[in-house]
Amino acid sequence: MSENHIDRLLHRPVMSLVMATMTHDTPVVAPRAATGITVALLSAVSFALSGALASPLLDQGWSAGAVVLVRIGVGAIVVLPFGLVALRGRWDVLWRNLPLVVMYGLLAVAGAQFCYFSAVQHLEVGPALLIEYTAPAAVVMWMWLRHGHRPGRVTLLGAAVAGLGLLLVLDVFAGFGLHAGGVAWALAAMIGAAAYFVISADDTTGLPPLTLAAGGLVVGGVALGVLGLVGVLPMRADRASVSYGGAEVAWWVPLLLLGLVTASFAYVAGIAAARLLGSRLASFVALSEVVAGVLWAWALLGELPGVLQLIGGLLVLAGVVGVKLGEKSSVGVQQIPA
Repeated sequence: MSENHIDRLLHRPVMSLVMATMTHDTPVVAPRAATGITVALLSAVSFALSGALASPLLDQGWSAGAVVLVRIGVGAIVVLPFGLVALRGRWDVLWRNLPLVVMYGLLAVAGAQFCYFSAVQHLEVGPALLIEYTAPAAVVMWMWLRHGHRPGRVTLLGAAVAGLGLLLVLDVFAGFGLHAGGVAWALAAMIGAAAYFVISADDTTGLPPLTLAAGGLVVGGVALGVLGLVGVLPMRADRASVSYGGAEVAWWVPLLLLGLVTASFAYVAGIAAARLLGSRLASFVALSEVVAGVLWAWALLGELPGVLQLIGGLLVLAGVVGVKLGEKSSVGVQQIPA
């Protein structure tokens, strides 16, 4: 990535950067697709576990900020040594991409996680994830309204189906049965998710996936730690045991799993998958996180959305698939060497 490109990143509004990049990504083709999809699925299943693990901690009295800080902190400690080794002494590469690493840490790591866990404090895991993963449809509508990039018929149909599904997920027809604050936090997490896919997929920077993951986790952890120290972000913890599926476990067990599985492994695998697939296909495969999240919540917490919410969730997924297919047909296929 050139210095001029970094300057443009810094001076363009973050939302515009995220939206523009997502709607102009180029689809990837075989032979890297099979490996990329496998890695993306592993990352999605790992990320999906975070909501089910964090929910009992939040109910026990932990603040969202404290849970996210521990998760990111453990992840940073684990990934940082590998990220430094992967850099192989090329500190100039890290320095050139420092603004991008900071943006990744603030939006894709700290922002997305904090907003999602804040949403889970008020919503069940399934609806929170479904709202977060309306991102592709929202991106298309933003580019149309803001920049006049009119989408095709398939894209519009997909966005409409996703919108109808979202209304069912939100239980609007029954009087908006979900907590308004939780919905707002989930929508904010959607922006962080978009930034995650966009920045992760950029393989022109020269940053190894491990280095980008480590840098993002360190930046996110430091940012949350500073906010906690100055009292802006509440930091509450409780050492009482928590329950999953009727089994009591020590408080540190879910925190350790959050750091090792849903942060360290999930971010590294997610970045690697995005490099192999591109942000479009990677975010498409990542929709499996919604399904995995619902299954994890069912297995560990006994949570299962209502019938209308399940139907709405299926419509959201079908609509996003339509959005992806419509946008994919509007750009040319680029042959990417293995």
